[in-house]
Amino acid sequence: MRRATMYDHRRLGRELDLFDTDPLMGAGLPYWLPDGAIVRHELEEYVRGVERDAGYRHVYSPVLGKRELYEISGHWSHYSDDMFPPMRLGGEEVVLRPSLCPHHALIYRSRSHSYRELPLRMAEVGGMYRAELSGVLGGLTRVRAVQLNDAHIFCTADQAVGEARDALRLIRRAYDDSGLRAARFRLSLPGEGGKYVAGEGMWERAGGLLRDVLDAEGLSYEAVAGEAAFYGPKIDVQVVDSAGREATLSTVQIDFHQPERFGLFYVGADGVKHRPVMVHRSVIGSVERAVAQLVEEHGGAFPVWLAPVQLVVLPVAEEQRAQAEALVRRALALGLRVESVGPEGGSLGARIRGARLVPYQAVIGAREADGGQVAVRLRDGRRVGVMPGEELLRRIGERVVARGGALWEGGA
Repeated sequence: MRRATMYDHRRLGRELDLFDTDPLMGAGLPYWLPDGAIVRHELEEYVRGVERDAGYRHVYSPVLGKRELYEISGHWSHYSDDMFPPMRLGGEEVVLRPSLCPHHALIYRSRSHSYRELPLRMAEVGGMYRAELSGVLGGLTRVRAVQLNDAHIFCTADQAVGEARDALRLIRRAYDDSGLRAARFRLSLPGEGGKYVAGEGMWERAGGLLRDVLDAEGLSYEAVAGEAAFYGPKIDVQVVDSAGREATLSTVQIDFHQPERFGLFYVGADGVKHRPVMVHRSVIGSVERAVAQLVEEHGGAFPVWLAPVQLVVLPVAEEQRAQAEALVRRALALGLRVESVGPEGGSLGARIRGARLVPYQAVIGAREADGGQVAVRLRDGRRVGVMPGEELLRRIGERVVARGGALWEGGA
């Protein structure tokens, strides 16, 4: 059963001051408020970290490219209806990019490569732009300016299945760490018509490799014609929103088309040039859609490591303010996100209710202040006892490092 309408990210995201829109910025162009910016930043840093651990190296590339670039990649002939119109600069036409892969192909091509360097894993959280029609825009799920967690692995044909399989495992790990749920896995294959690049053998080969990946992981999946990228088949990780609508969040693709179009090569052990395979993968898809899904999955009660505020300190009376401020300073020094709400914020009960989505609440009354301790409450209503402030901070730090959703050791 899906969550109730109250978890619709469009309403809850605004109520929680995560994001908003303005007519002067335009439809499909949301802006991030401070708490939303924290969630976005933590998500981006998380994925960069797991990518670094997995052997990826990060790059930055421009959001503009010449029209010729997308003619070479095939985007212009197969995807131009979803691209913004070209802008004339002198005698040239430049385009807001609809994808990062052509830029990464050029970065790969800019240096010579040996088989000893492969697989070469290149990642970026970068902007791309889609000319979505106003009728399909909504919240963070369908926008015109996208921050995409994207990566491209340049490898030998023998390495492609292993790299795609590792990418799929990375996706599943990120879902576990953030509390996202995959509704199903889809093998997206080409359909009829001119939407797809030619090359029947290329399509069959790439599709067969992706089937090998899914089978090796023991995953149930549905093969669906007409859902492939224009240049190759893909594994789509599907999620479902609060209204029961399905969408693709994460993808793994095997591409023989663009390495050929851009003339990419590596020098093999035989001293001869060989064509690499290009594995596309996105662990969390667009940051916008990922945050929308997280809001709906968690109802704003994010995992500890993603929560905009991780700890709220509540002095019962003005006399405990000094102890509360000291605990805040220690928490900040440890890198935790913490706030203090004193008696001016209302009764203790009202302040507790106001911090209902904050994972940890540290209450300091006269008895706790005298003993250098805090009374700890969790956002699920549990009271886990009185302890020194330093112990609470240590425990919170452990839960941040552990990721996942448990608020307390041995608890939910």
